[in-house]
Order: sequence, then structure tokens, then C-alpha cells
Amino acid sequence: MMQRITILGATGSIGVSTLDVLARHPDKYRVHALSAHGRVDELAEQCRVFRPQRAVVGSAEAAQRLAALVDGLGIDVAYGERALCEIASSDDTDTVMAAIVGAAGLAPTLAAARAGKKVLLANKEALVMSGQLFMDAVREHEATLLPIDSEHNAIFQSLPAHYARGPQAAGVAKILLTASGGPFLNRAVETLSNVTPDEACKHPNWSMGRKISVDSATMMNKGLEVIEAHWLFGAPAEQIEVVIHPQSVIHSMVSYVDGSVLAQLGNPDMRTPIAHALAYPERIESGVAQLDLTQTASLQFHRPDFGRFPCLALAFDALRAGGTAPALLNAANEVAVQAFLERRIGFRDIDRVVRGVMDDVAHGAAASIEAVMAQDARAREAAQRLVAGLQGAPAPTRAAAQVAG
Repeated sequence: MMQRITILGATGSIGVSTLDVLARHPDKYRVHALSAHGRVDELAEQCRVFRPQRAVVGSAEAAQRLAALVDGLGIDVAYGERALCEIASSDDTDTVMAAIVGAAGLAPTLAAARAGKKVLLANKEALVMSGQLFMDAVREHEATLLPIDSEHNAIFQSLPAHYARGPQAAGVAKILLTASGGPFLNRAVETLSNVTPDEACKHPNWSMGRKISVDSATMMNKGLEVIEAHWLFGAPAEQIEVVIHPQSVIHSMVSYVDGSVLAQLGNPDMRTPIAHALAYPERIESGVAQLDLTQTASLQFHRPDFGRFPCLALAFDALRAGGTAPALLNAANEVAVQAFLERRIGFRDIDRVVRGVMDDVAHGAAASIEAVMAQDARAREAAQRLVAGLQGAPAPTRAAAQVAG
């Protein structure tokens, strides 16, 4: 049966990879809707190739431009969050690829879950910001939730079918999230204050957007994945371990009480987990080359250094604190990373901003989406104030404070 697909965030790296997989199987999948925030030209080209029924962008101006570019193709063009939620929950779509980066992806991803869709989750923030609310919606509306992050997809593939009864019933001892360590794994810590945005975005193994590349360099990305793993797999913080694995061949592992460790391996290409989730429980060709183990010189593993990667420690703290603490963490990080990419603060200022927000903004229960978004807004305001303060401080002073802190 032909699956009708909606892709939220079609012009990002996940969206582009998803369309590449779909193009290989025109007999199995049809694109119903595509969305992008501001990359109108790229979205227009995707519309010409895949001919969706609907396309959504971020603003009225962008919608006007897109409508002109796809005129005559019969595509309904709209803009804004409401339109995103409509295409995510439409009766005309079966599967939603949730690949909008950041808090902006929360509302449409939740709308897809509440509509009982098959949700392919590449948006970490849906679980980081509102994990309990999101998982409750998945269960209540009988949605199907499949993880797209390579690490969580690997864990999903390494778990037994009866894991739904809980980690203890399945004999799971630990979930092992692998991390490449990013571009600065071996760089002298005292030089990190001089890191440029371009350097932070040069990931050694993966091709990703600039924001997530910076998150990988600070390992905040892994911290968010720890929180995500907690909600996806029902594991407490103490049962989740991060392991540095620079080669990115083993995408994650599950350790069992009998001493067994099951792992999922593959070349570092997001089309593998995308194809797995699209076809689950079947398998389809993804376009990714088969892993040649004879060409893999070595596989290395290290424990993460929280002094080098303080953002990872902050994420564990937020998970243990619970409530809206992860939402504060995420919002502060988004503001700090954007400020770094705009060269308004230094690389080692990112965790200072996040830590400052976590210390200054009181967190409470994540009782509703409204409560979560209110905390998100407070965290962003606090983070902007901290960024403004750091902009006025001499770089050596900031670096010294970072080492001392």
C-alpha cells in the first residue's frame, strides 16, 4: 500500500536525505506535503520534483515567493505554525517525518502524534521539552513512534520485541549512547575559547546543519539525546551511559544483564535510519554503501570528559531535575548557539549561558504545553541577557572564568 509522506523540515539535511530515500522507491511512497522555514528556492525545486499537494513556509512573504515559483503545479501554499500542524495531522498523510530543528518543531510534531500518525522523530526537542506530554499523546492516540537519530534508531534495533514491558523485564542493564566526540575531541582545552563557527561546524564524520554541528562540538547534542533516550526507552539517567566512539561505525549499543552487548553498525549516513523507519518492520534499500569491516582499521571507545564537554553534564543535571528543566536547557542552548554562530559570544561561552539560565530561572512541573512554552520564553529572555553581558566582557576574562567555573 502506498504510504503518503509529510516532511516537516524538507530542506534540512534530514529532509533532503528522506527525499533521496523516497525517490528510490516511487512504488511505495508518495509525498503529500513539504515544509521549510525560509529556504524558498530549495523548497520550490523539491516541489517541482516530488509534486506534493501542499507546501508550508515560515512567513507570508516566503509563501508569496513560493507560490510564484510553483505556479501552475497545483500546490496549495500556506505559512505559519497552524499550517504546519494541519499538514502534520491531515487525513491525507500516513507518515510524518518530524525534522524541524529546535522548539519550532514541537507543535506540529505533537499534532502528528495526536492525529495517530506514524511519526518518524528527528526533532529532539519534542521529547526534551515535553517528554511526558508527548509520550502520553503517542499512547492515547495510538500513534507509532520511530526514532530517526542514528543513536536512538540503533538502540531501537538492538532491543528485543518485548521491551515494551520495561527495561527490567527485557533484561536490559544499560543503554550505551555512542558519540564521535566532534571536531575538538583531541584539541587542547585551553585553546577552545578561540574556536570559530566554521571550525565548530566541521564535523569529522557526519554532514549536518550548522546548529546541530555546534551542538555536536559541545556535546549538547548528546546531552539532548540522553534526555530523549530516557523518554523513548523508559530508562533513568543512571541506566544511560555515553561512550566516545570517534569512528561513528557503532551507532549505539544495549548492554544486558547476562553480559551480552548488542550493537547496530553501519556507515555514518542518515539514510540508513531513515530507510529503517520508513519501511519498519520491513527493510528497503537506502542508497548507503554496505559497511566493509575489513576496511575498518580500529574501533576506539573512551569515557567522556565532562571538563571538556560541560554541556553534557548540564544535560544529565536537567534530566535528573525533571519538570521543565530540560526545556530551560534546550532554550538557553538555542540562544547561545545562535549567538556563537553570529560571533557575538565565544565557543566556551555557550555552556556559561546554559548554566546561568539553569541557575537563574526556576523550573517547575511540565503540566501542559502552555507551561512548557512559557518556561521556554523565560529561558530565552534570560539567555539573551546573559549573551548581552558576555558581549561586553573581554574574551580573556571570559576564558579565565570558564576555566575557573
